[in-house]
Amino acid sequence: MPIAREMTPRSSAIRRLLLAALLMAAEPGMAQDRAQVAQQYRTWLEQTVWPRASAKGVSRSTFEAAFDGVKLNWDLPDLVPPGSKPATPKRQRQAEFGLPGRYFSRGAIDGATSVGRDMARRHAATLAAVEKRTGVPGRIILAVWGRESGYGRVDIPHDAFEVLGTKGFMSTRAGYFTDELIAALVIAEAGHVSARSMKSSWAGALGQPQFMPSSFLGYAADGDGDGRADIWGSEADTIASIGTYLARHGWDAGRDWGFEVVVPPSVSCTLEGPDQGRPIRDWESMGIARVSGRPFPEAERGAEGFLLMPAGRNGPAFVVTPNFYVLKDYNMSDLYALFVGHVGDRIQYGMGDFAGRWGEVGGLYRSDVAEMQRALEAQGHDVGGVDGLPGFKTRRSIGRWQEASGRPATCFPEARMKDSLRP
Repeated sequence: MPIAREMTPRSSAIRRLLLAALLMAAEPGMAQDRAQVAQQYRTWLEQTVWPRASAKGVSRSTFEAAFDGVKLNWDLPDLVPPGSKPATPKRQRQAEFGLPGRYFSRGAIDGATSVGRDMARRHAATLAAVEKRTGVPGRIILAVWGRESGYGRVDIPHDAFEVLGTKGFMSTRAGYFTDELIAALVIAEAGHVSARSMKSSWAGALGQPQFMPSSFLGYAADGDGDGRADIWGSEADTIASIGTYLARHGWDAGRDWGFEVVVPPSVSCTLEGPDQGRPIRDWESMGIARVSGRPFPEAERGAEGFLLMPAGRNGPAFVVTPNFYVLKDYNMSDLYALFVGHVGDRIQYGMGDFAGRWGEVGGLYRSDVAEMQRALEAQGHDVGGVDGLPGFKTRRSIGRWQEASGRPATCFPEARMKDSLRP
């Protein structure tokens, strides 16, 4: 979905226990029972949400239909009930900050590829038309669609107004979700889908491309010529909407997304990042070569490329183009963008697995990574924020710390670093 990912929800029972612990840990007398919170929620809807929705042209009947029978969903993650303090969950192991290789599981890769090839045949005319109009390759659109909703086959079970209302009222990103709630009301008012039929993911993302409501309003497109943008039921509209989103975020039709490469020991992993780009021919002159043994395309050699090492020295390496970062605009995860590019190549070109192998790294608690980030910040490194996620700034900061302390640079957080990297 075109937003930054949040923690993947665990089982309902575990979430309820965590929330109960959070409420009990609040300052004495501050935590309130659920009935009181529910009443505050209704007041918030009337006093905060309704005036904003009305100002956007939402009718009272649409507003009331949206929240008819809707209650707070206490099973959602990252909730901060009134009177409580935000928790710092310890056990957060989803793929983006766990074992990177798990993101590329055999089932996920093979399933997205095989169904994607079927969809390429079924929707060849639509894909060709959208590619001609937007410049975004059909294989990339298919890979995004496959990752987001399994080509429309994944169940999207949640009531969008329950999710967005709950998270707008009491989540760690309440302002963001309140804005998305207003956008969802605008969608319902316009008649794209009825309020009671608007289903979403646990994070509020809608339809087959998993657009947040504001993204629907900005990028949903009509791909079948019926005058509507139906990302719930129309596969052609889904294809057109994904292509439109990527095109408007800057997809360069003249370039690929990236190339798997071999990075020799003489090239430091600390050179990674979208702010350290250089012409691909310069990377080539440093000894970086494609794993296939083929030269970089001549049209790419004079254009800017960026080193990407999502597991540091413990996994595959890539030289990527600005299009890779357009994919990250859809979902702010290096692994997500890499998955999409890789599956797209498999769909169209029949490519195999990455030549580089994912090492047994990761598996750390997010809080462990955050502790390392605080220690690196204290030493003057720019880690990109203390969020427990090993993004490129954290990875190369680890590498710089390793090099400065006489260690071989691996550019990825490891358990053995915990004792040496404490705030």
